[in-house]
Amino acid sequence: MKEKCLAKTIDLNLMIQRQFNNLSKSTSFLNRKSRGDVPGWVLVVLMTTALVTGIWSIAAPKLTTILRNSLDAMGGIK
Repeated sequence: MKEKCLAKTIDLNLMIQRQFNNLSKSTSFLNRKSRGDVPGWVLVVLMTTALVTGIWSIAAPKLTTILRNSLDAMGGIK
């Protein structure tokens, strides 16, 4: 009986150690000193904003005309 309890205790201990090792491996990326490529992401966001603003300023009058024509056409449908 004591041998079975001892074997179960050892198995439980090994299982806990394996789970702890898996947890420490999965969270090892949190300990890294690198913060990533922050300046690169800032540049991507700024360039995307500039492109959207530029395209919107060029296309806004035409899009407004299309929207008004569509709404006027739908206003006649009753």
